[in-house]
Amino acid sequence: MRRGIVIGRFKLTRQGGWEGEINTLTIQRQIRLVPNDDRVSENAPAFRVMMGWQHVGDAWERQSRSEPFRQYLRVRIDDPLCPISAMLFTDPEDMSARLVLPPPQTRRSQMDAQERGDE
Repeated sequence: MRRGIVIGRFKLTRQGGWEGEINTLTIQRQIRLVPNDDRVSENAPAFRVMMGWQHVGDAWERQSRSEPFRQYLRVRIDDPLCPISAMLFTDPEDMSARLVLPPPQTRRSQMDAQERGDE
């Protein structure tokens, strides 16, 4: 099994969200995941991704399909030059987290699904 690439490290905030930095070849930015208190449906994102006061993406709560089951956030950042679809996994104490890009084969499958409109 191939592992993803860690592109960010985050800490839990007092407000119940996450804050940290993304580091890729093209992006080095501080962002925050702010709880979405205005969820109008089950499919609404659980968090808003913010850079300063600008809304740059969203994050949804998910659970892994394989055992042991693991909770994570599916994060989508809408950067016009380099859109990011990643996963935020917490450490065992739930005080810090890592933002991980899925392995290349998984990313291709996700992009294909988005183009078909499956997601």
